[in-house]
Amino acid sequence: MVRIAEARAPASPVSKSQIARQKRILGAAAAIGARKRIDVVQMQEVAKDANVAIATLYRYFPSKNALFAAVFQEEINTFHENWRPDEDGELVDRVTDLLVGLSRHLLLRPILAAAMFQATNAVYVAVTMDEVRPTESGLSRILLCAMGVEEPGEQDLTLVRLLMYCWWGALVSTLGGQTTSSAAEADIRSGARLLLASYAEKRRR
Repeated sequence: MVRIAEARAPASPVSKSQIARQKRILGAAAAIGARKRIDVVQMQEVAKDANVAIATLYRYFPSKNALFAAVFQEEINTFHENWRPDEDGELVDRVTDLLVGLSRHLLLRPILAAAMFQATNAVYVAVTMDEVRPTESGLSRILLCAMGVEEPGEQDLTLVRLLMYCWWGALVSTLGGQTTSSAAEADIRSGARLLLASYAEKRRR
């Protein structure tokens, strides 16, 4: 994920206890965010449920948007850890199954999904273009993994970016009620196949 644009850079956990503390914070935020809209979630409530001081919470996550953007990355990582792709399947099928599977995972908790998307969007628009690092995004990394790309070139990164745009738009439309989850899944599959068709053909040669 791109760097959070705040006056003070967030602290990074180093020790096992710090990592565990950050995990508790993310877990508490996810649990609360699954029940309440992001605009009514209080940072003090998250700190209390995570059993940390409010100053500790702000040391790791300088804002509510930073916190829920981090929850989003954690959800992506959790999904990826449990995802079992068909190693013998076609590249297009692996990528589309990944994106649809991630969509279903996030939509199990729609209130939290809305919070994560809102926060991540706010973080994204707050950074400058030279601060964006495509391969630092959790979703970018797992897409590259599904595509079998270890050292991405410009074409790979452009394709990943377009796949993310397609997926993101479909999920936002679902969360906003403009489309159904089944229609969004169909759009994701259609968009991914169109984007990947010639790329997959070149990889087979």
